[in-house]
Amino acid sequence: MIFSSLSREHILHELASREYELLIIGGGITGAGIALDAATRGIQTALVEMNDFASGTSSRSTKLIHGGLRYLKQGEIKEVAELGRERAIVYKNAVHITTPIRMLLPFKKAGTFGKWTTGIGLTLYDVLAGVKREEKKKMLSPAEAMAREPLLKEAGVLGAGEYVEYLTDDARLTIEVLKTAAQKGADIINYVKAESFIYNQENKIMGVRVKDVLSRQSVDIRAKIIVNAAGPWVDVVRSADERANTDNKHLKLSKGVHIVIDNSKLPLQNAIYFDAPDGRLIFAIPRAGKTYIGTTDTFYKGDPAKIKVNKEDREYLLECITNFFPKIHLTLEDIESSWAGVRPLIYEEGKTASEISRKDEIWESHTGLITIAGGKLTGYRKMAKRAVSLVVKRLLSKGSGPFATCTTKNCILSGGEVGDAEQFDEWIHFHAKKAPSLGLTEKEGSYLAAKYGSNAGILFNYALEAGFSVNRLLYAELMYAVNDEMAVSPVDFFIRRTGDLYFNIQRVKRCKVEAVQVMSDVFKWPLEQKRAYEQELEKYMSDAAAPEPEKE
Repeated sequence: MIFSSLSREHILHELASREYELLIIGGGITGAGIALDAATRGIQTALVEMNDFASGTSSRSTKLIHGGLRYLKQGEIKEVAELGRERAIVYKNAVHITTPIRMLLPFKKAGTFGKWTTGIGLTLYDVLAGVKREEKKKMLSPAEAMAREPLLKEAGVLGAGEYVEYLTDDARLTIEVLKTAAQKGADIINYVKAESFIYNQENKIMGVRVKDVLSRQSVDIRAKIIVNAAGPWVDVVRSADERANTDNKHLKLSKGVHIVIDNSKLPLQNAIYFDAPDGRLIFAIPRAGKTYIGTTDTFYKGDPAKIKVNKEDREYLLECITNFFPKIHLTLEDIESSWAGVRPLIYEEGKTASEISRKDEIWESHTGLITIAGGKLTGYRKMAKRAVSLVVKRLLSKGSGPFATCTTKNCILSGGEVGDAEQFDEWIHFHAKKAPSLGLTEKEGSYLAAKYGSNAGILFNYALEAGFSVNRLLYAELMYAVNDEMAVSPVDFFIRRTGDLYFNIQRVKRCKVEAVQVMSDVFKWPLEQKRAYEQELEKYMSDAAAPEPEKE
């Protein structure tokens, strides 16, 4: 159990008892990628996350591994080329959590993209991203577009471009990267907050004092290099570097909101990328019997930990749907779930949230703190490679090393040992047929194999251990989340480990009592703590399904 929530005390002892070569602050996709890259190069690595892994931006994205088609319009050619190449790498290394989907880009008169600009843009996209032949763009006539997506019939569509994007589970991708890093030797823990820096006589950072949020225990972690990869909290961490000179670099947070509608209310046949009334481009993506729509892009000044979806966000996205799909008439009551997140953008004077570049940047303080910010989910591996290459340079100057070169381009992630897409389909079919012998249905077996890939066997063993009085599928996922993915609370499980609160809130309602009880039995929670976790879950469910208006 290399990545178990039950081994927290051991990990904390390890963190306090040695000096690391690298300590990473932040357990989102950026920090996870850095931990994996560093560990595979032979760097003694630790990572701390003050909340749950991926609990910030990395579980609140549009859940696409995509090449950033809209950046062509902004002239960011290099960015599109890099993201396109990285997209293929993510898919190859994690086929169990990335799925190719056909995306329609309809064009209308006076829309953002016309017939010629769509054709040229998608052709350029194919070339820059090195798109495989079978995934190259197609141009559809109005009749073909309408046949492909019947809901477009009354939307005045003049045609459409069709291209391939990759659907993912952003939180699970982050956790699989972290698990792989742990397998490579990194010491990783969640719910441990970096509180202050420790300096040597030359005013250089030599460690961090951290506090375990759960036990309230504080320990000092010594490390030769500290990397700040705290996402929306990057500036908060930098402000704790009291001996550093201030500079003009800072973040500008952008709020992005998504809503989830049942397919019976919005029966799209395809994923669609379409114009909003204000000129933004919006995704509507079918997934697991639901369709999710997003995203907004407005500046946000509040606490990233307290961001919520408000009534205005919901109404804006509903208006976008009504404007482009006039057959569809949705109300606020049709929204089953929703989520809001913040993008940690690097401030650019005079630009709107949508105009600010998504490029990542790395900078250093004179105390030695390395900070990385910006970037996109798709480019996490390349961001990590740049950051770790700088870390290697600094470590070599301190007499550490030598270190291996970056190998993450060919590093299969935890759960990804299932071959290519065709072999993965065979894998899923095999485990579906095996499931009834373990007390699961074929549908449940298929679900576990598809979601957890080559780790599915571990979950089947947990299902076999389950008593007849419990839901075997729920028990298997809960035990895996606790013993193998460091889940601590029901919210960790229902949001970051399964995604159910967003895409299967009916299951959360149905299973929440049993889930809390199983976790309570495992962790031996006192009654007060059990009630606190129950209340936390209820609050998240309420916020996702029916949030109140808020002031920002």
